[in-house]
Amino acid sequence: MSSTTRETGTVTKPATRHTAVAAGESRLTGTTANARSDSAPVLAIVVPCLNEELVIGDTVRRLCEVLQKLSAAGKVDAESFVYLVDDGSRDRTWAVVEELHALDARVKGLKLVRNVGTQNALLAGLLGVKEHADCVVTIDADLQQDEAVIETFLEKYRAGAHIVYGVRRGRGDSYLKKATSGFFYNLMRLMGAKIIKHHSEYRLVSRQAIDAISEYREYNLFLRGIFVDIGYQSEIVPFTVRRRGAGKSKHDFRKLASLALDGITSFSIVPLRLVTVAGMLVFLFSVLMTLFYLYHKIKGHTPPGWAGTIIPIYFLGGVQIMFLGIVGEYIGKIYQETKARPRYIKDTELF
Repeated sequence: MSSTTRETGTVTKPATRHTAVAAGESRLTGTTANARSDSAPVLAIVVPCLNEELVIGDTVRRLCEVLQKLSAAGKVDAESFVYLVDDGSRDRTWAVVEELHALDARVKGLKLVRNVGTQNALLAGLLGVKEHADCVVTIDADLQQDEAVIETFLEKYRAGAHIVYGVRRGRGDSYLKKATSGFFYNLMRLMGAKIIKHHSEYRLVSRQAIDAISEYREYNLFLRGIFVDIGYQSEIVPFTVRRRGAGKSKHDFRKLASLALDGITSFSIVPLRLVTVAGMLVFLFSVLMTLFYLYHKIKGHTPPGWAGTIIPIYFLGGVQIMFLGIVGEYIGKIYQETKARPRYIKDTELF
């Protein structure tokens, strides 16, 4: 099926038992859900892809093996599938997706018109499959996350959890990578953003949680914070990170810094409050400097020369520019939100 539509476009809903939210699941109240029925859920595995032609074939093979194993054990329905979201790749990623779809009906796909970033690609995948699945697992295309942990995710889901977070237990990264990652999470929590430490985008979510996510309309997405914010019952499952099989990681320092900035400005006004506190401290400093100069004037002493004049000017100028930048960041976010542009536009969907 080929179509060009905005994210609000409807998806044909199959006439299956998945037309209603499973019985026993509470609405968005923050209460603990009851254990789910014994029927095997339909599981969708959403995989955002950006220039992943070197790894996507092996990734799909391994994920289909996981689905086959879980289906044979009666833990997921035979209708379970893999949903690949091509986030504007410039290589043969989408061509490979089409080939895999032709070989195996369990492989579905969505091609976005242009690159919109991992957060929006994940949202496109979640909303694209929510009418076809009971629960969804999101995982990176390089499969550095351990796909075998999906079975444990399902156990937590069957016990009543709406969201199951995969948390990194260990990784073979350099000291610099570990330091920047630790700084990222500590900064986020210090600034007041809700986040699960060492959790990336490897998680299981129920359809009810996806329904709640669809109510969040902001343009600047930070899913790691939004899933925590909705307040549904959640669990944490540790896993060991593996090295990438081929290709290059798409999560460099620049994107990590941008994600941190989006998370902080989306979920916290602490920076604005710090601006207020710093402004008060600068004002207090200015008062003290004024008293210092008055004291020397009364005593008949010559005030300090250029240092006493130039240094405060540069200091106050730098502080003002920094504060304008922080305030401007929030104003920029408001500007983007008020335009209400679509977060992604679909190009082609294979279902």
